[in-house]
Amino acid sequence: MHHHPFCPFSRAVRIALGEYGIGAEFTEERTWDRRREFLEINPAGTLPVMTVGDASRLIGVRAIIEFLDETKGASLGSRRLMPEDPYERAEMRRLLDWFDITFHNDVTGYLVTEKIYKRFMKPEQGGGAPDTRAIQAANHNLRNHLGYISHLAVRRNWLAGQTFTYADIAAAAHLSCLDYLGDVPWEEFEHAKTWYARIKSRPSFRPLLVDQVPGMRPSATYVDLDF
Repeated sequence: MHHHPFCPFSRAVRIALGEYGIGAEFTEERTWDRRREFLEINPAGTLPVMTVGDASRLIGVRAIIEFLDETKGASLGSRRLMPEDPYERAEMRRLLDWFDITFHNDVTGYLVTEKIYKRFMKPEQGGGAPDTRAIQAANHNLRNHLGYISHLAVRRNWLAGQTFTYADIAAAAHLSCLDYLGDVPWEEFEHAKTWYARIKSRPSFRPLLVDQVPGMRPSATYVDLDF
């Protein structure tokens, strides 16, 4: 799988693979390098990309998780990551859009780019000093989103309903990147914190906690399961 350790979409697939008990070989891809070999696989230059077998390629987080459900979901029984009920499935998909589009555009895309990606970009690729205005706006937006996560968490067993689904995985994947940076004000959002702690303690999540950004230590809460 072509991925980046701090791409939230790649992280979501990694968690899903862990839930299914599926191993994979990982190749780190820095999309800003526009590597020719990678663009031949995915001309859009986006992550994640998974190769299955000798030639079959799955491009994008939604395509990959839908494929995993269609090919492996039934084997999980009650632990299936996509709800059986069509209404809950629709709610799960709504939340996937919420986190992978709205949350990413409001928060994760700014903070990960400004604080992580730009450290490794050349000036002509958009690298340089972080844009403090973008960071401030993202941190403001983050509080609004944490309020919404808390709203869902206090009313439901999991974000989309009674069962753990891809919606929880997507939200946790985004928050895990921000938790590494120390940008999540957990103490202000107790219900969101409790929900996240439940996911953080799952075996599928633990490989993410060993990821490191060269030259940048994780926040004190990042690897602490009892934060």
